[in-house]
Amino acid sequence: MSKCQVFSFLNNLNEVVEDGLYMQAVVGDKISVGVVNFVEPGGPEIAPKSHSHGEEVTLQIKGGCAVYLGDNEEQLNDPQVQLEAGRIMVMPTGQPHYGINRYDQKGQCLRLNVVTPPRKEYGSKDNTKTYYPGAEEAK
Repeated sequence: MSKCQVFSFLNNLNEVVEDGLYMQAVVGDKISVGVVNFVEPGGPEIAPKSHSHGEEVTLQIKGGCAVYLGDNEEQLNDPQVQLEAGRIMVMPTGQPHYGINRYDQKGQCLRLNVVTPPRKEYGSKDNTKTYYPGAEEAK
């Protein structure tokens, strides 16, 4: 019998970058769900890194983000989508993208990402991992 996976996007997130990024992920058979909470002071130090994967739905919960559509994160001149709290974006499968976060009054930029098929970087259903592109350079 399959079991439900449950986590809170408000509590007990894993620290990926000290004082900069906290996250959690769950992986199912056909979908992965990740929550990322960039925080000040360390969040702005995480460099944007272009990446692509399956179709992604993103819900911006706190703060905002400029999502650039392309693979040239050093130029910041690719077309962009502006996300503010409460906005949802659907990113097509295989579309390279990267983002620049904006923080709310409490220094947070929180969003929920749902990807299908599941992101390989998040591991498997019984062995999830925390990963965020660009975070490895910030450590």
